[in-house]
Amino acid sequence: MDALPKDIKTSHVRKFIKPYVVRDGSKFHLKDHDPSDTHHLNSEDRPEAKEILQQGVEALNRLQDILYAQGQWGLLLIFQAMDAAGKDGTIKHVMSGVNPQGVDVFSFKTPSNEDLAHDYMWRSLRCIPSRGKIGIFNRSYYEETLVVRVHPELLDKQQIPDQFRGDHFWRHRFEDINALERYLTRNGIAVRKFFLHLSRKEQKKRFLERLTNPDKNWKFSSSDVKERQHWDHYQEAYEKMIRNTSSAHAPWIVVPADNKWFSRLLVVACVVDALQEMNLAYPVISAAKLAELKDARRQLEKEK
Repeated sequence: MDALPKDIKTSHVRKFIKPYVVRDGSKFHLKDHDPSDTHHLNSEDRPEAKEILQQGVEALNRLQDILYAQGQWGLLLIFQAMDAAGKDGTIKHVMSGVNPQGVDVFSFKTPSNEDLAHDYMWRSLRCIPSRGKIGIFNRSYYEETLVVRVHPELLDKQQIPDQFRGDHFWRHRFEDINALERYLTRNGIAVRKFFLHLSRKEQKKRFLERLTNPDKNWKFSSSDVKERQHWDHYQEAYEKMIRNTSSAHAPWIVVPADNKWFSRLLVVACVVDALQEMNLAYPVISAAKLAELKDARRQLEKEK
């Protein structure tokens, strides 16, 4: 199986994730990425993939513990996708082994009146992870280049002055997002962005499952079908988003999402890689602190 080895070596992780990481979007085309891709793995490899996923989660747990203890870096993970692509399940499985104290998850729904009274990044900026933590955005400010682009009438609710709504509007939004992510990176907040790339055929299958399975009825909304009618427009918007906001410091990872077992494996590998890039280490204890620890040990050992 040509996937992550059991020791989760950095070089092997980089090789595994390389085909899916977009650091320069100038030539990006969504059609070049297959939603059903499994990195040459097949259904027979699934049991081993599950084992490797668990090893990746364990490696993530160790690295997250050091991240929290060191308190110098933060990590922002952004998830974007069409409905039913598996964002919730991916987040749940990938982060299943980490300390909840060091992770914050934020799900961004339809903007409230308070959100609309501010700039479009306001509600996201309030949730940027602090040093030592992993922050997860289930949808994000990128919705402003996706759903708002597909439904431009939503801009009317934002009360943006007319002079800022010309032909340059979307280019300016991309520039502002790039500037924000460069700023975060320069301040020790690493950024990784995941687009869960689902095929239209697989989305239909999952929608029908939600309608058929009583335990999944709650997941379905009539708005899902309505948005599906704009499928081509959304694909175009995602392509422009990735093309204009991919960078070396804040890359997009195009995750084939038709096979949940593979998408979860790829995401955990990318998160592990992001943490490995930080060269994390537990804090070095000073001589004074060591002396304090020795004294505390002596006192405890004297107790009867």
